[in-house]
Parts: sequence; C-alpha cells; structure tokens
Amino acid sequence: MKPVVRFAPSPTGRLHIGNLRPALLNWLFAQREAGEFILRFDDTDRERSREEFVDGIREDLRWLGLNWDQEVRQSARFARYDAVVELLKDSGRLYPCYETPEELERRRKRQLARGMPPVYDRAALKLTDEQRKALEAEGHKPHWRFMLEDRSVSWDDLIRGEQTIAASSLSDSVLIRADGTYLYTLTSIVDDADYGITHIIRGEDHVANTGVQIQLFDAIGFSPPVFAHHNLLIGAEGQALSKRLGSLSIQSFRDAGLEPIAVLSHSATIGTANPVAPYKSLDALAGLFDFSKLSRAPARFDLEELKALNAKALQEMEYHEAEPKLRDMGVEAGADFWETVRPNLSVFSEVSEWWSVVAGPVTPKIEDKSFIATAADLLPPEPWTDETWTEWTGALKQRTGAKGKALFQPLRLALTGQGHGPELKRLLPLIGRQKALTRLQGKTA
Repeated sequence: MKPVVRFAPSPTGRLHIGNLRPALLNWLFAQREAGEFILRFDDTDRERSREEFVDGIREDLRWLGLNWDQEVRQSARFARYDAVVELLKDSGRLYPCYETPEELERRRKRQLARGMPPVYDRAALKLTDEQRKALEAEGHKPHWRFMLEDRSVSWDDLIRGEQTIAASSLSDSVLIRADGTYLYTLTSIVDDADYGITHIIRGEDHVANTGVQIQLFDAIGFSPPVFAHHNLLIGAEGQALSKRLGSLSIQSFRDAGLEPIAVLSHSATIGTANPVAPYKSLDALAGLFDFSKLSRAPARFDLEELKALNAKALQEMEYHEAEPKLRDMGVEAGADFWETVRPNLSVFSEVSEWWSVVAGPVTPKIEDKSFIATAADLLPPEPWTDETWTEWTGALKQRTGAKGKALFQPLRLALTGQGHGPELKRLLPLIGRQKALTRLQGKTA
C-alpha cells in the first residue's frame, strides 16, 4: 500500500527550524517510498490563524523544494467535524463538563498534594439532567470530553519501539471548548482518518497523546496509522530552544543567504546515525532516510554548525550548479572564476565582492611604494597561467629579499584592495595584466 503522510502546521507564524524537522522527515519518507505528502493547514484557530502565514509557509516549503501532492484546510471541514461529534455523543463517548478552569486547577493541586496523578475525576458524569439544566440556566457552557475506555493502548513505534499507555494514567481529553471551538485532537484524527494517512511522523512530545488518539480512531471506526515519534531539537549547549524562534525561522535563513540544501542537509542529519554533511539533493537525503538511524537522544541544533555546513556546500558546488545563480547576479564569469572564489564563500552573495575584485574598479592600498614599484617593473608579460604568480613573486623575492607575509600581503592589498581573499595564484590571471599594472601604479582600475 502506498504510504500517505502529512505535515500539519498551524498558520499562526512562519515555518521555523523546529517544525521543519517533522515536515522534512515526512517528505523524505514519502519520497523514499514513492508515497504521497499532504500539506494540511490546521487553521481552526480563527483568532490567530492568518492568511499571510499560510502564504509564508507555502513560500518556505517551496524554497526548500518540499512540494506537496495535496493541500487541505481544516477551516473548510467543520461540517465533517460536526458529524463526528454527533456520532461520539450518540455513542456515549463524548460528554459535557461544566467545571471552570479555576475549579479544575484546584482539583489538580489537591490530587498532587495527595500524591495522586492529576487525572480528571469524571465528576461531570455524576450530574443529573436537572443539575446540567440548572448550570446552563446560570450561564455555564459545557466543554466536552472524550471518555476513554479502561484499557491499555499499545503500538509499535517505528522509532521508539513497543509503547504502552494505560488509560488510567490519562484524563479524558477535551475535544470541544466551552466556546464551541474544536481542539486539535478531534480535527486531526478525523482528517487523518478521512485522508487515509498511513504513517504519522511527529515529535516525541506527542507520545503521551497517542493513547488517547488511538482510542479516538477506534471510536469513529477507523484503524489507527503507524506512529513514529522522532527526537526533538535542543540548543548547542543542551538548552531548550526558545518558543520564539523568529531568529531560527526558515525565512531568516533565506534572508541570511543560506542555501536550501544546507538547511535541509543539516535538519535531516542532526540527531541521526548519518554524518552531518552537505548532500547534493533531496533525492540523496531520501536515500539515506531510515527510521532506525534516528537517535532517541535530543538533536542538538547549532546555528554556527549550519553556517559552516553552508560554506562547505558552496565549496563543493560544481560550476554547472552555480552558473545560473552567477548569471542571475550579473556575474558573467566562467568556471575558472567560480573554482577560484568558492573556497572563500560563506554565502553565495559574497561572489559579487570577488567579482568586483576581478572586474573592477578596485582602489589599491599601497603602503610601501618602493616595493610595489619594483613589483610593477617585474610584472611578467602575457599570456598568463597559473604559474605566473610563482614566477613573478620568485623574481620579486630575489630582487627585494622579502618573503612570506612581507612579500605576499602588500601585493594582495595593491591588487585587490583587501587583506584577505582567494588564492592569488589563481586570481591574478583573472584580473589580467592591464588591471594589475594599473593597480600597482596606485590607480583605481
């Protein structure tokens, strides 16, 4: 059977490194198994869901290359949720409760003080019809809970192995708030059932919910999917990542000039048995995907490691991959230029800096005029090759006695106007003799 998976963001913010992980793992699994990847917007929160975030999440996924086979909006499915609610009420599995949040909190504290688990005591089931009517007449609106059967629920988690949760350790979950809005547990299970989701791949913070959700699948007449709960991200020093992840949003990575494949490679390999390295494509990452390689330990996210991985991806990028991007930037350079500058790039946009060094104009920095004048006198005639630099500096060393940094740094400053950069042996032929001579003469060229 063809696997069907989903990524279900709430459009209350942009995609960030934390929720990229389940999106990517689901996508890679679907790709490896020739399955279907559904993008589902959990947009039932009418106050916080915004269309600009829907558009932003789509934009982020497309930038990463994570295309989807089908898009679903929960906000278009309320009639279906209403029908399931009536089914659960008719079967006695959904019951009204009238406690206020303050009352529930007091009960919870009393239970904890007595060393008891803070599980809802089902006091609402003891209310008579008259008592319910009286509460509603006083203005109390019920929230509705799903009644769990008194049994343990087990499943074979593809990452965590055999899991068992006793219903006695769980509260009956609230499926409908007092204001009539639906909670994630109801809408998600109905959607997963209706759209034939075969595998739910998500963070391990959902493990405790799975017992309730499996019983809910049973209650509405559907077999539960296969579950896989992956490790969560923590910071480089082991700290919890802030819930305010604006600085770690996919948009911020794009704005910083990071390559999509670097972001994908990092997210797909941290916290796994696979080496953290830049991979060439999503297909290559899909070929690596294996549930058995996902660690149970938290995955450490280090922004500096991601930046270093991005630089390495650029260093390994072939000219045919870079050429369209160079052309888009107005850099009409060939393979020699790309191979010369790529070891010095941390982000692709830095190409323009080195192109300006080659194409000009550059204002030279000359500190020792006598030394640079001698260098100009010794500048070899064209044609130039990769050996020209060695021949020229060898002659200059013999004439002046300068060596090491004292020989090379004044030449770099005069030729490029900068104190660092690509290997001058390869850069010099790209600059050409006329520009080089003009700059050695202290003129902008």
